[in-house]
Amino acid sequence: MDNDIEHILNQHGIKPTANRITVLKLLSEASTPLTINEMEERLATIDKSNIFRVLNLFHDSHLVHIIEGGSEGTHYELCESHHDEHDDDLHPHFYCVRCHSTTCIDNVIPAVELPEGYTFHSANYVIKGICPKCQHK
Repeated sequence: MDNDIEHILNQHGIKPTANRITVLKLLSEASTPLTINEMEERLATIDKSNIFRVLNLFHDSHLVHIIEGGSEGTHYELCESHHDEHDDDLHPHFYCVRCHSTTCIDNVIPAVELPEGYTFHSANYVIKGICPKCQHK
């Protein structure tokens, strides 16, 4: 597993260090996007400021997405991108207003046509509602 993690870091032009490997491993094993607080709870050996620095580096290298819009704060998730210059896996996220979970909605890419003169950089598309688990409670 660590060889795969190091390969991903190298693929994105990031030097593998212990903190970077640990944060990337956590993100790759997570089933949902995580907040910095959630990462800090799970990574007792790394403090919040170091996690934040690693996440900023990962974001600058297109290795993580930043998801804003839920009440729990900013969430981070591993990109499926294989490029260090752009994201190639843009997708919306669903935020449940009852259980406060954030879920990726894969294979749904909303089409947005920008007016002439605008250049796309990134998108943050969060749909808020009630997830299937909470619907059945």
